[in-house]
Amino acid sequence: MLVTSKELFKQARENGYAIPAPNFIDVESMKVYVEVAEELGLPVLIALAESHLNLISLEEAALNGKRLAEQASVPVILHLDHGMTPSIIKRAIDLGFSSVMIDASQDSFEVNVEKTKEIVAYAHPKGVVVEAEIGHVGSGVNYENHEQTDSKYTTVEDAVNFIKATNVDSLAISIGTAHGMYKGTPEINFDRLKEISAIVKTPLVLHGGSSSGDDNLNRCASEGISKINIFSDLVNAAMDEIKRTEPTNYLDVKLAANEGMRKCLTHYFSVFQTAKYLD
Repeated sequence: MLVTSKELFKQARENGYAIPAPNFIDVESMKVYVEVAEELGLPVLIALAESHLNLISLEEAALNGKRLAEQASVPVILHLDHGMTPSIIKRAIDLGFSSVMIDASQDSFEVNVEKTKEIVAYAHPKGVVVEAEIGHVGSGVNYENHEQTDSKYTTVEDAVNFIKATNVDSLAISIGTAHGMYKGTPEINFDRLKEISAIVKTPLVLHGGSSSGDDNLNRCASEGISKINIFSDLVNAAMDEIKRTEPTNYLDVKLAANEGMRKCLTHYFSVFQTAKYLD
């Protein structure tokens, strides 16, 4: 069933688990994610990043995503991830995405607020939820040198003020993860997570989950994070399976890639301790 994140994130927060948010880049990966969720009987958020619109159009993603979600036996959120362009975010809303993210985290706090308010005002009357980000989840390429990373930690004060100003439905916070792959194991600021989750009742979400370490992610899920994004680990798992099986034709390449992603996502459902949605 196609749903928004409201009740799913609420239950995740109350029961100490997180919902996986795998990024899809085509209809094939989208189908794999929904199939895994159905096999496990668990909810999932399938996400398309604006940066991947060169691989699949919004129209194609909406058409296939809605069909898969509506036919699924488990709750499925169809989400536009890291939306940077207001016109694209609004187009996704009009096409039937049930959730969108406005990512203005690299702008000033004031500009981030104004951009988020614009999207919230457009989305909420249409029954669509909005995610935003404060702090900044940077790149993992410089993680081994903390002086070079472009990540900026979220402060408690900014989180409280941002939510009050925007009425956003979920908030992505920066506590030490980064997009892409790390050259080491990240140091998650669990003290900051504890401080924010103790005060902020709006669901908190985490970007940059790939290669963050199972123990770290398990702890994030149990200590206040309701949704965790995964992408790099999925495509790497696809390549690993291709290398392992050494397919000799294109069809077998596709099957191997799907199997790699399937195994990876199944693993993260376990790490996040995702539980069934209770009506």
